Amino acid sequence: MIDKVLGIDVSKRKFDVALRWKEGKTRSHKFSNSQKGFRELAEWLKKMGAERVHACLEATGSYGVGLAKFLHGQAHVVSVVNPARIKAFGRSEGIRAKTDRVDAKLIARFCEAMEPRRWEPPAEELEELQGLVRRMESVQRMLSQERNRREAPGISPSVRESLGRTVRMLEGELERLREQLRGHLERHPELKQQQELLSTIPGIGEASANLMLSELCGRDFHSARELAAYAGLVPEIRESGSSVRGKGRLSKRGNHRLRRALWWPAIVAMRHNPLLEHFAQRLREAGKPSKLIIAAVMRKLLHIAFGVLKHQRPFDPNYSPSPS
Repeated sequence: MIDKVLGIDVSKRKFDVALRWKEGKTRSHKFSNSQKGFRELAEWLKKMGAERVHACLEATGSYGVGLAKFLHGQAHVVSVVNPARIKAFGRSEGIRAKTDRVDAKLIARFCEAMEPRRWEPPAEELEELQGLVRRMESVQRMLSQERNRREAPGISPSVRESLGRTVRMLEGELERLREQLRGHLERHPELKQQQELLSTIPGIGEASANLMLSELCGRDFHSARELAAYAGLVPEIRESGSSVRGKGRLSKRGNHRLRRALWWPAIVAMRHNPLLEHFAQRLREAGKPSKLIIAAVMRKLLHIAFGVLKHQRPFDPNYSPSPS
């Protein structure tokens, strides 16, 4: 029986918590964002008589992952929630103050009122996949920056030589990461099969398939629309009464890495994927702007990827599985 909720506001070095009872009583505390802080939180919860709580925290990058795993391992119910939902809930309550302690209390009230979905930690092989892909992305970004600096005119020979050494080091590290990723996929045939299925979709190459698979990271989506919403690729309509008629736009309230992973595949797919080539042409003939067309193709690609993974079938332009 869970009769208490725990709102958690996490930052890099610390986290604030608000323990809330059903009758509205709240107790607040602050801990370091470390294994020592996690153990102190567990002791504090026991002291408060909270053997099992529904803990809720925002999905804010990697800062809260360790704490979420710890609480899950302690048999607490854990929810990791889109910050936009917490923000909207705060506006509905007329909250104006903005402190870590106030935010923790707000998250606790949200958890009590909305009872968000239970979070489960991803399997180890999925975490490893995501870690390797994200690290490759970071190294590739550093490599591009150093190459651009090396090509800049007017730098001294010694600086150019230093940049050359850094470029060679980063190239070697990137190749090592690629080998690690290949080995990881070979050791996990199910992941390898999913990557190969995604790669059958014209426009999605091996690197894009790896990135998409890593960002889906074992999540269970019930429909293609739910997946598109997770990526921030659903339209946001701006209409109110008779006076507000704003242009529709993408929500972008979702996984930005997944959106970025789909940008170039969408451009390639408009030239080499017959289904999406015709789809894009219809939008052009309707006078739609280029960016909107690319975004629409990105969403279509995600729908196709959902169908391919759900039905475990390679892409077939003559077969159209239901997106739901």
